[in-house]
Amino acid sequence: MFTGIIESIGKVVSLEKNGSNISFWIASPISGELKIDQSVSHEGVCLTVDQLASGQHRVTAIEETLKKTNLSHWQSDTVVNLERCMLMNGRLDGHIVQGHVDCTATCIERKELSGSWEFRFQIPESYAHLIIEKGSISVNGTSLTCFDITHNSFKVAIIPYTFEHTSIQEVKEDTVVNIEFDILGKYIERMRQMRK
Repeated sequence: MFTGIIESIGKVVSLEKNGSNISFWIASPISGELKIDQSVSHEGVCLTVDQLASGQHRVTAIEETLKKTNLSHWQSDTVVNLERCMLMNGRLDGHIVQGHVDCTATCIERKELSGSWEFRFQIPESYAHLIIEKGSISVNGTSLTCFDITHNSFKVAIIPYTFEHTSIQEVKEDTVVNIEFDILGKYIERMRQMRK
């Protein structure tokens, strides 16, 4: 369980293909503090640390994960958001994020304003019912507020701190990002469907 408040950014150092799986070596300021078998959110994807080295850690994505996320787009030097599991002894600054990506979205607009940025992302229409105006959404693991929603897209506004300290700075038009919709909204939608 995560909060969507990014703890650090890391960089992909190298990739190893093992059958249909891909292992990624990540270098980051928190890699040295991690433990093997620890769950860490990478761009919003919950992955298990399976090896450690000096200032680096390794995670492996299976074929199913590669199909449903943007991990298949990762290359050496790709910047990734990192967040360790939340501690149950403090404030929840973002929103409840599971690290289970629902779909990917494509950036269709990036606009720099005076002191902030706006991004518009296009999602599959089949997921449109899971977002609401001013609701929470996770984009590459970052807890954000969506607005200006259409039948297949939404916008997010980014403050300077978030821009400087997350991988959103790397997102341009046509960049594919990981999306996780609000878990509470998903449960409500499921209950609504079951009443039909």
